[in-house]
Amino acid sequence: MAEALKHLIGARNASDTADALSSAWSDFPRDAFLAYILPRIESLELMQRGQLIADAMRLHLPRNFAVAAPILMATLPVDRRPGLTGWSLLAFNQYIAALGLEHMEISLDLLKALTPHFTAEFGIRPFIHREQAKALAIIGQWVGDRNHHVRRLASEGTRPRLPWAMRLPALVGNPQPLLPVLTALIDDPEDYVRRSVANSLNDIAKDHPDLVTEFVGRHHKGASPERLWLLRHASRTLLKKGHATALANFGFARIDGIEANLRLAPQQVNFPGVMDFSASLSNATEQSQSLMFDYAIHHQKKDGTLSPKVFKAKSLTLAAGQSLTFERRHAFRPITTRVYHPGEHRLEILVNGTSLALETFTLAASDSSVDTNGV
Repeated sequence: MAEALKHLIGARNASDTADALSSAWSDFPRDAFLAYILPRIESLELMQRGQLIADAMRLHLPRNFAVAAPILMATLPVDRRPGLTGWSLLAFNQYIAALGLEHMEISLDLLKALTPHFTAEFGIRPFIHREQAKALAIIGQWVGDRNHHVRRLASEGTRPRLPWAMRLPALVGNPQPLLPVLTALIDDPEDYVRRSVANSLNDIAKDHPDLVTEFVGRHHKGASPERLWLLRHASRTLLKKGHATALANFGFARIDGIEANLRLAPQQVNFPGVMDFSASLSNATEQSQSLMFDYAIHHQKKDGTLSPKVFKAKSLTLAAGQSLTFERRHAFRPITTRVYHPGEHRLEILVNGTSLALETFTLAASDSSVDTNGV
């Protein structure tokens, strides 16, 4: 996977960048720029490759960032004018974040123009970290932009815990300054933007669950189907944990008199392979109950401890005295985001976040994708 990723940036990107900068600035030293990059780039990983090109830009563009910024702007596509797009612009993010901090308005304007052609969610974060109030005042104006990539940048780039990016500790500690941006985008016409809003709220919920449940409760009444999806997706971590207010926001209460019976086969799963299981739920009370039925696989880690991963299954209403049986198949196959380790695993049934049944099974190594070291 890493081998494939690093080749997203290479000699072709360096050459395209050199051509674009030469077109934008007649004095650009194209040959010296490429001579700095090409002997070094093949030995580097993805982010290092971007940084190498950014370093070459620093050495060969005007030292005054305010003078260099219009040159960068002129390399971007405008209307029918072609320009740089895609991974070639990672280096622009890195260059602007390193050299543009003293020129916030110019830098954020440049990153705003860049984001429709790649992404600037990594580039804007050093500005937020350095001078949060000023940066958010500028970014907050983007929520009404006609370009949905720019509107998404206002949400995605300000996420307190954006994956693969620098964390924003001030917003992790106090996310209140983000709420006006997220509120303004909650009914955005683009799913791409609304999903980002939901992910930002889910980030916040990990540190401030009550803030997010209050936000969801306040925006739930009269919500469109699109907004309801956003609010539920924003609450997904809290719902999996059985947070009482999060459950109540979507009509789920703490369970009473619900019983579960779990059966699984086989007791040993060869990797790659599948495990079939059935779960029976019974309502022993005289009241119907709204239920959120999930299950968790407790994967064995390299040190022998278990780590649960919750999977959504079904939402239902179980009438008084009613019983229902659900059958599921869970596949164990190679994926890039998990290393499987052989040994004892567990399957757990969760109803409204409460554990009702637990069974043990064994994952057996029959493929090189299972790591047998240290187990």
